[in-house]
Amino acid sequence: MRRRQFLQCGAVATGLFASTDFLRDSEQVRASEMILGAKFGKAELEADVVIVGGGLGGCAAALAALRNGLNVIMTEETDWIGGQLTSQAIPPDEHRWIETHGATALYRQLRRSIREYYRRHYPLTDAARARENLNPGNGWVSRLCHEPRVALAVLQDMFNPYVSSGRLTLLLEHKAIGADVSGDSVRTIKVINRQNGKEYTLKAPHFIDATELGDLLPLTGTEFVTGAESRAETNEFHAPEIGNPENQQAFTVVFAMDYDKESNHVIDKPAEYDFWRNFVPEMTPPWTGKLLNMTYPQLPTFEPVVGGFHPEGVPTGGTLNFWIYRRIIHRDNFLPGTYRGDITIVNWPQNDYFLGNLDGSEEEFAHHVARAKQLNLSLFYWLQTEVPRPDGGQGWAGLRLRGDVLGTDDGMAKYPYIRESRRIKARFTVLEEHVGKQQRESITGQTEEFAAPFFDTVGVGYYPMDLHAGTRGTNCMDIPALRFQIPLGALLPQRMLNLLPANKNIGTTHITNGCYRLHPVEWNIGESAGILVVFAQQKNVPPRAVRETPELLDEFQNLIRTQGIETHWLT
Repeated sequence: MRRRQFLQCGAVATGLFASTDFLRDSEQVRASEMILGAKFGKAELEADVVIVGGGLGGCAAALAALRNGLNVIMTEETDWIGGQLTSQAIPPDEHRWIETHGATALYRQLRRSIREYYRRHYPLTDAARARENLNPGNGWVSRLCHEPRVALAVLQDMFNPYVSSGRLTLLLEHKAIGADVSGDSVRTIKVINRQNGKEYTLKAPHFIDATELGDLLPLTGTEFVTGAESRAETNEFHAPEIGNPENQQAFTVVFAMDYDKESNHVIDKPAEYDFWRNFVPEMTPPWTGKLLNMTYPQLPTFEPVVGGFHPEGVPTGGTLNFWIYRRIIHRDNFLPGTYRGDITIVNWPQNDYFLGNLDGSEEEFAHHVARAKQLNLSLFYWLQTEVPRPDGGQGWAGLRLRGDVLGTDDGMAKYPYIRESRRIKARFTVLEEHVGKQQRESITGQTEEFAAPFFDTVGVGYYPMDLHAGTRGTNCMDIPALRFQIPLGALLPQRMLNLLPANKNIGTTHITNGCYRLHPVEWNIGESAGILVVFAQQKNVPPRAVRETPELLDEFQNLIRTQGIETHWLT
């Protein structure tokens, strides 16, 4: 059996959140069975919309549908909702305007609530408490580096009223395994309880695929693409000459650690340490030597840059102290004695996993995740024993894995951080010519601040086209982008009538996925998809008709604006 789990929201919505009650697996399974049997009495559940995947896009879609009066079933493969922010343990990657605009009102509420959680529950210093834009970890990757558990608690609070009223049915640790499709419509989705193997059929007029890998697309026969398109296919400046559907961005199994300088926490030498210690990625342009190294490629030149590492946050002489990069607790923000040291998240170039993709069989998924965890352990052991110290020594024996911060026994996140998914063949596909600064300016002949306008915009976002190294030998890319819109056409499959994407599975390319895959954009996509289902049901039309009918599109865009979704960038 797996580690002890949290039973949060039950296995389904029961009106109770029991995230502080630790239950053994067997107890959780019995509780799940009793809840399902008592509440439903059968293995078919029905709602106004079924959302498969409880990450940021799924949560946003569910909240949007619920606040507009729909009953919702949402499934989640892990026992934590929140995806990138929680089960994948990634502090939010955002843009520099995020505190005031460039995201939905609900997403900004989520961010404010995370800060307020620290103010209410943590012993902050007076200076930290007074800081309007509190950053608990003072990590420089984000203006809001925080613990995954805090985001989880905030999201639970947001869902509590709907759970209590019975309007949300939340199926934790359930995975989609099948679908019943009639023509161009999905009739039902079949899910399995990963704890006890029981299967349930979920029925609704509309379905939203908010999974991390676009799981519903192959199950429902929805047309999709994977990997990198060729330049001939997309005419994108940075697309490869030869496309490869297997060339997908590396994934990462994130881990958390702190530093206890008074103790020795050196782990046993990992089984694959010799392999990973000597591993040199084979890439074009070339990687900067061995993967386990403080040297990394500086983009866009790929010149080697030497970083540093010091778990007490002091200057290292390198261009970057990796310890501070994704630090989620900076002890200086808290009263003396609260923390012995900082807590940091390891999502670095050194633990990106290049040796395979996760969109194959369950066995392949498990194999690559297991090897990615061996890479993590090898990196961690190397940091404990071999990484050069500024004083000329090697290793920091006091480094300690912090699985308790991530809700696991092994110190690693509950689920891999997925950067690239299956993507629908959409009614409209976002290309580099729409959002890439260089290509856009080559078309307009002038300097541009904003990306191409979309008549069917349902949101906004910004991030460079940040592509991590690919699984078939392509090195990283960091392509400048413009502040962009989210076109409704990218949320509409070419053929399927009642299935919508709400994650990284929208109509982008391998290149443009690099800027549409981050936290606030995924949330915006999900929130817009949730309202689209509401609107389509009210008007008794398929979602695609909203885009195809000018009067409906205008009404829908006005509706989402009244609900805090920005459709255009402020100047």
